[in-house]
Amino acid sequence: MSVARQRLHPGVWALAVTAFAIGVAEFIVVGVLPAISGELGVPLARAGSLVGLYALALAVGTPLLVLALARFPRKPVLLWLIAVFLCGNLVSALSVDYYTLLTGRIVTAVAHGGFFAIGATVAARLAPKGQESNAIAVMFAGLTLAMVIGVPLGSFLGNGMGWRLPFYAVVGLAALGFAASWRWLPALEAPPVAKPSEQLAAAANPAILTMMLITVLGFGASFAAFTFITPILTDITGFSAATASLLLVVFGAATLVGNLLGGRLAAAIGWQAALRWLLLALAMVLIVIACVLPYRGAMGVMLFFWGGLAFGISPAVQGGMLATAQRYTPKAVDFASALNISGFNLGISLGEMAGSALVAHGQIGLTPWAGVAAAILAQMPLAWLVRRERRFERQALAS
Repeated sequence: MSVARQRLHPGVWALAVTAFAIGVAEFIVVGVLPAISGELGVPLARAGSLVGLYALALAVGTPLLVLALARFPRKPVLLWLIAVFLCGNLVSALSVDYYTLLTGRIVTAVAHGGFFAIGATVAARLAPKGQESNAIAVMFAGLTLAMVIGVPLGSFLGNGMGWRLPFYAVVGLAALGFAASWRWLPALEAPPVAKPSEQLAAAANPAILTMMLITVLGFGASFAAFTFITPILTDITGFSAATASLLLVVFGAATLVGNLLGGRLAAAIGWQAALRWLLLALAMVLIVIACVLPYRGAMGVMLFFWGGLAFGISPAVQGGMLATAQRYTPKAVDFASALNISGFNLGISLGEMAGSALVAHGQIGLTPWAGVAAAILAQMPLAWLVRRERRFERQALAS
């Protein structure tokens, strides 16, 4: 194995540090939701909107930010985004009411989306030839590790020592990511980009919109229940708050395993077939979870399968969007990638809204069923897109 293959540019690892901080910031609210609800004096369902509105702000802001920053040098843009992310989390940590906390979350979300959309292209440019996908995987491993380590640890500390503590920790991590990026990211000019009108055309392409819908439904299927996973585990299953935080380690470890296996499955049988089977398996697992909520042993086991499938679909939908954009909008692949980030977070937002509506009516135990419905519905646009792909291929062969 060559040295070039063994070693990645240190700038990629600097990006991974910030990705870890972002992963903790996005999902830490899930682990301390009851504590936030209690201290700020807002209903649990309203506190849950801190997850959904974060995702919504990210979904709306990311494509617009990518367009606005497309022509600026990459290193200053990324440093600016990290600084905004840090400030948003500091506002969250210092907030004394719901609206201040929500403001900090929205500022954080906008920086989050822009960082990942632009950082992924920077990571690929820093990689040795042929190692672009490995560099992107290392950067995104920071996000996955946040689910395995950062969120459970932050939940444990936040429930024991105050929900603000994890936000202060994220501020520290963001400062570390800023320093590492300042030190190791090289100066990179903005790559050549298509005209804004050509990029925006991707947002009106039926195939791109259908792929986004698959992402929204498939990834969002888990978040009606996952947003309220801590009160589910404590109030229905009967675990202590500390044990519930530790069980998030199980879910987080499963996301890491599922992401790796989902990528291998998509490579082996194609993203369309992989998505078909993964969505079916996710629906079945959520049905089982809905039926075993009161049983501790069964829930502990099912959390692992749930986490693996919830994030196992990510490589398939990412690969699907890339392939779809390369076929139908080849001049706007980066913008289509930003739209897919929006799709992920629209799914989180809509999932949270569905879960919050059920919780507001005292039906927290029904939240897994909302996910079952979404996973099943995702099969419909997937089938339509597969048929369109086949027609496109037949027409290409005929011509």
